[in-house]
Amino acid sequence: MGVRGRPRGFDRDAALQQAMDVFWARGYAGASIAELTEAMGINPPSLYAAFGSKEQLFKEAVCLYAETDDACTLEMLEGDLSTRESIAAMLQANARSCTRPHKPTGCFMTLGATNGGPETDAAQQYLCDQRRDIASRIRARLARGVADGELPAGLDLDRVTAFFATVIKGMSIEARDGADADTLAAVARSAMLGWDAITSTQG
Repeated sequence: MGVRGRPRGFDRDAALQQAMDVFWARGYAGASIAELTEAMGINPPSLYAAFGSKEQLFKEAVCLYAETDDACTLEMLEGDLSTRESIAAMLQANARSCTRPHKPTGCFMTLGATNGGPETDAAQQYLCDQRRDIASRIRARLARGVADGELPAGLDLDRVTAFFATVIKGMSIEARDGADADTLAAVARSAMLGWDAITSTQG
């Protein structure tokens, strides 16, 4: 017999964790209410009572991902590392995050809502906004590098930001297609080989 209501001792945080993994693996459009409630151990009315809607559940799952599984990536942009070291550490952290044992592969922020019908528009826009926030934090780190004299004045920060944001997204796709941690780590190192050219104001 299926779950008839919210189980006694319902753990909202644990249920959200399970929902996050389903959304991460299946995407917003691919994650059905039946699949979500089975993973969460509740029935549909309990899901709506606890989280309001599938869309709101998705948004909370994205926030949980940013605070847990993906936190290490952006943490590398903080602290006392040089700009080059910070960006390199960010890419390596992303390589590890995309290939965690017992977790879906790839980055939830990149893969969680890439397509679907009109009913997915809000979820797609929400993840787009999250990715723009990540890019803005990369740009802020590069701007700090310019202010500190590590990078040249007049550097096109938008161009450099777009490059590294694109590398991160590409690594996520590669992970979903089967690339392992070593392969992605090598991609991250290769991206950094062009640092001097990428951060040049020439050309």
